[in-house]
Amino acid sequence: MLLDTLLAVRRRSEALIAPLEPEDLMLQGMADASPPKWHLGHTSWFFDTFVLQPHAPGHQACDPLWSYQFNSYYEAVGARHPRPQRGLLSRPAIADVLTWRQRVNDGLEALLQDPPEVVTALVELGLQHEQQHQELLLMDLLDGFQRQPLEPVYNPEAELKLQLAPEQWLPCPGGLAEIGHRGDGFHFDNETPRHRVWLEPFELSSSLVSNADYAAFIAEGGYRRPELWMSEGWALVQRHQWQAPRYWREDNEEFTLAGRRRRNPKAPVRHLSWFEADAYARWNGARLPTEAEWEHASGLHGSAMQHAHRVLWQWTASAYSPYPGFRPVEGAIGEYNGKFMSSQMVLRGSSWLTPPGHERDSYRNFFPPASRWMASGIRLAR
Repeated sequence: MLLDTLLAVRRRSEALIAPLEPEDLMLQGMADASPPKWHLGHTSWFFDTFVLQPHAPGHQACDPLWSYQFNSYYEAVGARHPRPQRGLLSRPAIADVLTWRQRVNDGLEALLQDPPEVVTALVELGLQHEQQHQELLLMDLLDGFQRQPLEPVYNPEAELKLQLAPEQWLPCPGGLAEIGHRGDGFHFDNETPRHRVWLEPFELSSSLVSNADYAAFIAEGGYRRPELWMSEGWALVQRHQWQAPRYWREDNEEFTLAGRRRRNPKAPVRHLSWFEADAYARWNGARLPTEAEWEHASGLHGSAMQHAHRVLWQWTASAYSPYPGFRPVEGAIGEYNGKFMSSQMVLRGSSWLTPPGHERDSYRNFFPPASRWMASGIRLAR
């Protein structure tokens, strides 16, 4: 079953590039993004390096220069190509990358016929890692396409189609609660240990903030009122002349993977930084929930907390830090999450770009507070 799931995930990564032209495969619009071809190479490098090389006797490791190119941030593995320059990597050609991917698949298929437990755990991690890169590939591509005068269309059907229901406030009595992953299913190390937190009584919005709601914030001078903003956020507004969410355009339009579209006032506002989400909440007389409040409310209210998953990642008021008792795993794999627990804010939920089955309430996504290219939205608390 694990092998079938793995191969389905691997095939999906390759299917994501089917609508693209060869020139698109090297597109890198900014230092925080990566080209589609790099995502395909990196996810194969992960399996090659961490699964096949140490556990598959006779496996021929990839070219060391390929390892240099497709390593992301694993210091223990060795040096790597600078991230802002991934768009310069015209070679290996996509045909060579796909041939490598097939060779990795063949090696995994043989290894998983009777795998030891350590291999099963590593393959499961690699599967989840590749699903993360599938979502990143699409978000990176949106950033790259929106920078072009021709405004390329990735897929006319690749659009979030949702109208929000009227907002209600969900009461949460507070008290001692537990958060963090429980059970035997897959989880990343940063979701543990499960631990207790004290919550004061609070309310959480049943819905996300809409385009119309956010347009009212703009109309009332939201981007011109320093009292609404954190100091760093206000400096970014001034420096970059932010006036609206990342992909809003004139004439009530926005840019999407389906191209330029009419902006739906009742759809959730998206592609906002943490600073914008925080300023909007303050203008609204509310606040962002902590990640503990978000997770507790989701367990308490279930489907009444609408669009917790499969719509937009939701900013929280929580800095990304280790849970009490957190210990990263040993070796290079331990660099996966733990070393980023600084200068990041937590997002909860999942987005419409998240691969099916990859979401869960305890999932801790994280980005720097200035980031606004991800599929991020707002849910209020008070």
